[in-house]
Amino acid sequence: MPKEKETKAKEESKEVEKDKKDSKEKAPVKEKKKISQADFEKKVLELAKKDMTSEKIGEELRKQGIHPKNFNKKISKILKEKGKYINPDLKNVETKLEKVSKHFENNKQDKRAMRERDRLFSQVRKLKKYFKVAIK
Repeated sequence: MPKEKETKAKEESKEVEKDKKDSKEKAPVKEKKKISQADFEKKVLELAKKDMTSEKIGEELRKQGIHPKNFNKKISKILKEKGKYINPDLKNVETKLEKVSKHFENNKQDKRAMRERDRLFSQVRKLKKYFKVAIK
């Protein structure tokens, strides 16, 4: 009896391995899409309207099978020409500052959040000075 169980277990494990191989073979292969420079710029501007930085736009395009290096202009250059460029470093720190400030408003006793808010505020100020952005 025990030998029969072992052979059944081996057969089942072989079937599972075959299923895994079959599923790997059936996985969809991302094909690179061929689009024109004008279509590329339109797509970049569409994603910029969704309030995405140039980094995130590049990631999203790669997910869609469009690689930005295949085109003449960089994403940031396209956005600068249209006046929609937001510095990613500055935007990321500002969003973090908003989140920490909101948390601190709800939790006044949180001294660590107060210190983090002050630290992030000064970081935003330094970045704005460095990138020559108008300080509000």
